[in-house]
Amino acid sequence: MQANNLYDIKWVLTQIEQVSQFSQDNAGITRLAFTPADHQARNYIISLMQTSGLTVHIDAIGNIIGRFLPAGIDTDGNPAVATGSHLDTVPSSGKYDGVLGIVCGLAAINRLKSRSDIRHPLEVIVFAAKESSRFNLPTMGSKAMAGLVTATTLNTIKDQDGIALSAELVAIGSQTKQISTANRPPNSIKGFVELHIEQGQVLEQGRIRIGIVDNVSAPTRLKIIVIGTAGHSGVAPIEERQDALVSAAMIILAVRNIAAEYEYQGAVATVTILKTYPGCINVIPGQVEMWVDIRGTEHASIIEILQEIKDAVSSIADDYNTPVAIEVLSSEKPILLDATINQIMEATCCKLKQTSVRLDSRVGHDAMNIAHIAPAGVLLIPCKDGHTACPDVAPDDIAAGLDVLTEILYQLAK
Repeated sequence: MQANNLYDIKWVLTQIEQVSQFSQDNAGITRLAFTPADHQARNYIISLMQTSGLTVHIDAIGNIIGRFLPAGIDTDGNPAVATGSHLDTVPSSGKYDGVLGIVCGLAAINRLKSRSDIRHPLEVIVFAAKESSRFNLPTMGSKAMAGLVTATTLNTIKDQDGIALSAELVAIGSQTKQISTANRPPNSIKGFVELHIEQGQVLEQGRIRIGIVDNVSAPTRLKIIVIGTAGHSGVAPIEERQDALVSAAMIILAVRNIAAEYEYQGAVATVTILKTYPGCINVIPGQVEMWVDIRGTEHASIIEILQEIKDAVSSIADDYNTPVAIEVLSSEKPILLDATINQIMEATCCKLKQTSVRLDSRVGHDAMNIAHIAPAGVLLIPCKDGHTACPDVAPDDIAAGLDVLTEILYQLAK
C-alpha cells in the first residue's frame, strides 16, 4: 500500500490531537459516554466521515457507521469489510485509546477508495459506550450491534448520578424499545478488524511493532456489601466492634491474594470501588460497598476465582460477625478471535516487513462482540502507559499499524 498520500501519519496525528480537545476536564482525557464532550467528539468524526464522502448512519444505541460504497457494487450479497473502535474514555485517560482505531480506520478507507478492485462496501464504526465508567456496562454499542443486549436490560441502567441511559439515548434521537434495529445480521459483515493501542507491555518490552490478538479476556463484576454496626469511634471498645471496613479490608486483601494465584493463567481480580457509610470521621463504618472486577482469558479460571472469593468472603463474614451480600453484576466469557483473520494479519506483517507476535488481550475490545456475528480480529501497536493521562505512542508505530490495517482491509475487500 502506498503511504505517501493525503492520509499519512501527519493527518492521523492531527485528527487524534483534535479529538483530544473534547474532554470534560484537563487532567488527561475524560470523555464519558453520552456526555457533552462525547457528543463533540462524535460530531467531529461524523464531519470527517462526510468530508471523506462516506454515508453516515447512527443506529438505535448510538453507534456511528460511516460507509463507502465502491462504484458499481451492489450491497445485496456483498457484506461490508469493517473497522473501528470507540471515542468514550475512562476518567483521565490518554488521547490514543479507541480514537487511534477510528482515525486510522478512516485513513485506511480513504487510501482504498481509489482502488478499482474493491468488491465490498467499506465501513468505519464508532461504537457507543465502550467503557463501563459511566453506566457500568462495558462495550454497550457492540453488544447491541451483535444482539447481545435487550431493551429490558438497557431500561434498568442509570449512572451514579441517577441519570437513565434511556434518557441519554432519547437525547440523540433513539429509544431503547428500538434497540433491536441496531442488530446486524450475521451475513452483513465479511470481516471486522480493530486497531488499538496495547495496554500492557509485551510489544514495548519486546520491541515488536504489531500484536495479533488470539483471545480477548472478559469481565465478571461483583458488588459486595458488608454489614456492620455503626458506632462512635471514640466510645465503642475495639473488641466489641462490628466494623464493616475492617472486614472489607480483609476482603480486599483476599481478592488480591486469590488473583495472584491465577495470574499465570491470564486472570486478574481487582477491587475498584469502595464506599463507606455513613462516611463520618468519628463514626465506625456500619456498611461498606465494594465493586470487584475479575478478568481472564480462560473461563474456567474466572469461575475458580469467583468461587474462591465467595468462600473467602463467607469466612471473613463469620470471623468478624459482619454479614455480607454478594451480587454478580455481569458475567461474560472470553472470546477466541477468528483464525483466518489472524492468518491474514500475520501474512500482511510479513509482506510489509513488520515484526509481529501472537498474544492475548487482558482488556476488552468491541471486536469480542462483533466476533459473534462476523470473523473479527484485533491489531495492537505498542503504547507506554496506554490507559493513563500521558500515554506515549511512537509515530512510526502508528504508521506501521495504519499500513498493516490498510492492507488487511484491502485483502478482505478486493
